[in-house]
Amino acid sequence: MNVAQLIVQYLRALGVRHVFGYPGDPSVEFLEAARREGLEFVLARREGTAGLMAEAAGMLTGLPGVCLSTLGPGSSNLVNAVAGAWLDRVPMLAISGQIETRREPYFTHQVLDHGRMFSPVSKWTTALQPHNAATILRKAIRTAMAERPGPVHITTAADVIGAQATDDRIALPPLVARQFPCAFSTDEAAADVATRLRAARRPAILAGIAAVRGDASQALERLAQTLGCPVVVAPMAKGLLAEDHPMYAGTLDMACNAFVWDFLSGCDLLVAVGFDAVELIKPWALSVPTIHIDSTPNTDQIYPAELELIGPIAAILDALSDSFRGEPRWSEVDVRAHREALASRYYAGRVSGRLNPTDVIDVVRQASPRDAIATSDVGSHKLLVGQGWTTYAPRATLMSNGLSSMGFSLPAAIAAKLLHPQRPVVCFTGDGGLAMVQGELRLAASLRIDPLVVVFCDNSLNRIELKQGQRNYPSWGTRIDETDVAKLAESMGCAGTMVDSAAALERVLAGPRPSDRPLVIGARIDPAQYAAQF
Repeated sequence: MNVAQLIVQYLRALGVRHVFGYPGDPSVEFLEAARREGLEFVLARREGTAGLMAEAAGMLTGLPGVCLSTLGPGSSNLVNAVAGAWLDRVPMLAISGQIETRREPYFTHQVLDHGRMFSPVSKWTTALQPHNAATILRKAIRTAMAERPGPVHITTAADVIGAQATDDRIALPPLVARQFPCAFSTDEAAADVATRLRAARRPAILAGIAAVRGDASQALERLAQTLGCPVVVAPMAKGLLAEDHPMYAGTLDMACNAFVWDFLSGCDLLVAVGFDAVELIKPWALSVPTIHIDSTPNTDQIYPAELELIGPIAAILDALSDSFRGEPRWSEVDVRAHREALASRYYAGRVSGRLNPTDVIDVVRQASPRDAIATSDVGSHKLLVGQGWTTYAPRATLMSNGLSSMGFSLPAAIAAKLLHPQRPVVCFTGDGGLAMVQGELRLAASLRIDPLVVVFCDNSLNRIELKQGQRNYPSWGTRIDETDVAKLAESMGCAGTMVDSAAALERVLAGPRPSDRPLVIGARIDPAQYAAQF
């Protein structure tokens, strides 16, 4: 088989069902190989959004999301999405075409150095050759999925992609680390952990995305119940502990962030479970003694930890639960009082008689089933969605909070609906974020999928406008011309409507919705609540 066929065979063996991309001349052989093998190619409207779809696929499945671009501007347009996978800790295989190998050293038209361009935002950059293709693909897959996961960029030259592969053995590397039990009785550090847990009066758990990757949800819930310990989650780990659980205590660095930080500062022991400091928006300011439990050592040192337990997270948490002796440290009444105080602050700044951002989130949540998948874009609305959208399972709320790239939510919603066609998908975006990627509405309509797209319309880059106001500067360079979202949606083959009240939004969501195309709702919000929140 040729190199293109070999790539497709590896993707199918891996369990990948979709490749997202925008092809060029060097992609022709790959497209034909994918067509013959039944691998679905999703033609995005540009390379950057194809990459964001692949990132979302990686978030949802734990397997590498796959995206494809051509050479030159195709590859440079892909950089932002690769950087998103890099900082959001998502496995990805990003494949870019290139000019023929004989001309690459000296030719200039549309020729960029992929190695230099992608190395700062990738775990590895490489190029396939017929004599090493299978070996390189195995290494790329293993590297992308190894802790911490991230993107690998692969260059496929025009004279390589269709060439016969002489290295053609299809054999996947191990994809999951073997879960060895943790023997705490002979481990001095672990024994010290048990001692500290017994001594703590007000411990708290801070859980993050590595615990999601480690399938540690059940083990985390068990530890929280055993210790009687509240759990605060990082934004990309929403749902790791169901948010109706008695020990759930909020989301870090979203709306009401000062209140959540104050809560943690009042604890006497913090157990960081798979918490990745890439999600921190502001510097770590806690002086609480901290235990680091993760699959990787605390090499970042963004937060200090006196003790580190490194290994399979779920097994470590189960061993801690097994070894704990003592009474629960917090009562459910205590944690419920904290949640009620958090909710009160979350609704601060509402304007009576207007459509507030929290109204939009509440109405949509009430109209959505428990297992709905939500995607959030970047902006003021993300901070409210991050705190207020109730999530009950991991991988059910998707956002970019490492790179925090605007334009993420609509491509992510498309990928989510393709991967989980039976589950409702809600896309939250601002009018600024939608403007960056609005062409993908046409893709969603052509795919005959039906994500609900909710647009917070305030004609502003609100996060920046608020900071201008804090310095007594006028809103300049941060205002967006109003767009008729309903007409935009209809021009893209979607259903569309505008609402300016909670009651109107409720009526739309209670009425019939198309099942073969997105419903796009432009919600004319009063942004005053943002000022009160942030």
